[in-house]
Amino acid sequence: MKRAILFLLLITAALSLVACGSTQTESATAVPATATTASAATTTETTTTETMEEGSIAVLLPDSASSARWEADDRRFFEAAFEAAGVKYTIVNAEGDARMQQTQAEQAITNGAKVILLVNLDSGSGAAIIAQAREAGVKVIDYDRLTIEGPGADVYVSFDNVSVGRLMGETLEPIINALPADPKRVVQLNGSPTDNNATLFREGYFSVASPHYDAGDWELVDDQAVPGWDNQQALVIFEQILTAAGGDVDAVFAANDGLANSVISALKSQGLDPLPLSGQDATAAGIQNILSGWQTMTVYKPIKLEADAAAAAAVALLCGEDVSTLTSDTLNNGTNDIPFIKLTPIAVTKENIAETVIADGFRTWEEICLGEFAQYCP
Repeated sequence: MKRAILFLLLITAALSLVACGSTQTESATAVPATATTASAATTTETTTTETMEEGSIAVLLPDSASSARWEADDRRFFEAAFEAAGVKYTIVNAEGDARMQQTQAEQAITNGAKVILLVNLDSGSGAAIIAQAREAGVKVIDYDRLTIEGPGADVYVSFDNVSVGRLMGETLEPIINALPADPKRVVQLNGSPTDNNATLFREGYFSVASPHYDAGDWELVDDQAVPGWDNQQALVIFEQILTAAGGDVDAVFAANDGLANSVISALKSQGLDPLPLSGQDATAAGIQNILSGWQTMTVYKPIKLEADAAAAAAVALLCGEDVSTLTSDTLNNGTNDIPFIKLTPIAVTKENIAETVIADGFRTWEEICLGEFAQYCP
């Protein structure tokens, strides 16, 4: 945690400098963006020997259905970072439509974007966007999700995603082991098969669970991916798993809070009790489910840290600067080693909510302690 805070301080210091050494005479102003309409920032600057290159930064978000984070968190952190840096930017959301995201990328390039910050919907469409950007001389940052087809982006900014899954496994492992059932019947409800992160999350929790499956003290009841991280489809899938298992399921590794909420809905509809259940993204709903006892844990990926790191890299690329000082590692996308700004995730349980997501200001008691959940709050 201390390492993450130090890195955030370094990134914040970098962003506090006016972009590309220009002297800003008026603060940036932004027009609020909708889910499908870009926001715009304008600045007035005086000329110095190091003037900002013409161009802007375009952020391409994936959707607002798979996780609340993209619109509720990433967007606001990017807006704050780019306005502080005094750069022009747009933020758009493809709402789960890969063709729409490609069109948004084309429009961004046409409108003068020099850096695209991409959260791909799948690696095929992501690789097409990167190829198109390269042809136009535009730099690309893979944000949160790595594009594993094609030559890859210029920089990758994300968390150690195998560690995300491993935290799920390590947090649930002692709780599952303490259950009276023998063997303990476990379900793995994985993210989208087209999202490389989902593969890495599964790798993480499977690495913890696999020795138990091999030893026979845990039994893998089902191991299914949820196309497009679709929470409604996840509900149907888990209801079918429960029916086939006769309701005999002891624990679930769910790859994010949205999938976990689908599991909870299915359990409640069949009159079943809570069970050990993982999640990810530290959404307000996820924290509510943890406080009420329906979800065991979530993985907090300090999104402000991630967004600020990506924004700093985007500003550096916009200014034609070397981003190697910002990267801490490399990761091979199957073709090339991609410079990787790798961040560390944090496991959140009922016991450390106040010391993590609340203390960081990522979540507030006010947004969590609503309606029926108020009774569980301090």
